Formats: sequence, structure tokens, C-alpha cells
Amino acid sequence: MNRCDRRDLGLLLLRLGTGGVLAAHGAQKLLGWFGGGGIEGTGRFMESVGYRPGRASAVAAGLAEAGGGLLLALGLATPAAGATAAGAMAGAAAVHVPNGFFAQEGGYEHATSLGLTCAGLAVAGPGRLSVDHTLGHVVNRGWMVPAAFAAVGAVTSVVVGARARRLRREREKEGEQQFLFEEQAFEDRMFEEFEE
Repeated sequence: MNRCDRRDLGLLLLRLGTGGVLAAHGAQKLLGWFGGGGIEGTGRFMESVGYRPGRASAVAAGLAEAGGGLLLALGLATPAAGATAAGAMAGAAAVHVPNGFFAQEGGYEHATSLGLTCAGLAVAGPGRLSVDHTLGHVVNRGWMVPAAFAAVGAVTSVVVGARARRLRREREKEGEQQFLFEEQAFEDRMFEEFEE
């Protein structure tokens, strides 16, 4: 029963589309292709949104997207590929959360859609039109799905959590500085009024 069916064709289309989009995004970050910033430009952006160090964050995100996307498109090591790409999209979504859901407002819609599709492919498997199937599913075993999600989930939680704490500290520091500035301005006005 090695015949391919509609499910296999559907999984192939999902893998090629999602994997291709992710690989292109990764190439923007790593190589500067398709109008991307390359490692340097992406590193500066990563720093500006709280992922530090920026260059290392750019390389990690680029590899997760390009590598995960390419592996998904091929249907190779599907649990690891899907979980890794989903983790990268969780990190991207965290940046866009303050803008709401919809992409037209700069929200997390696109990253979430890609991430959920990657996670779904990791769970469903690549289908028979895949390298995993050709290799006898050596790197696509059932136990690999929860293992991949556990490992990627732990790393993603640490990275996104560190970013959130860093941004919170920066906001608190800015708030303290703003308070001190306002307090100084108030004292200056009071001193001026006293002198008059």
C-alpha cells in the first residue's frame, strides 16, 4: 500500500509552501537575499527589539527559519524541523504582540499562522511524498515529536522570557528617569517662583 493519496499531496503542498516561505525568510536574515538585512542588519534589528546579542540572535533565527523551512519542504526530520520553525515563529510573534493580532497593523497573525502550520506538520508527519518516507522514517519517529517540542519549547521559553525581562527592566528604568526629570522640572519651577 505505497500508493500516494490526497492526504500525501496535501501535506506535500503544505510542506513546500510553508517551508519555502520560511527558507526565504531565513535567507533574508543570513544572506541578505530577497531584500533582507543579512546578519548585520538583522542583528541590529534584533538588538532594537530586545533580542541580545543581536548578531547571535540573527544567526539563530536565520538558521531556524532557513534550516527548518528547507527540512520541512523536503520532508526530512519533520518533527525537529517543524518544532524548530514553530519555535522561531513564537519568538517572532512575541515581537508583534503589542501591535495586536492582524498583520496589517503589524500584529502577530503571520508568525502565528506559520508557526501553527509548522507545528501541525511536525505532528501529522510529512506524508509519503517525502525524504522521511524514502528513508524509512529513521528521523521521523513518534517519540521524536514530543522530544522535539519539549527541547524547542524550553529554549524558546528561555529566550523569549529573557527578552521580556530585559524590556521590562528598560521600561522601569525609563519610567524612573522620566520621574526624576519631572521632579527636577518641578523643583526648578518652584525655585523660579520663589526667586520672583
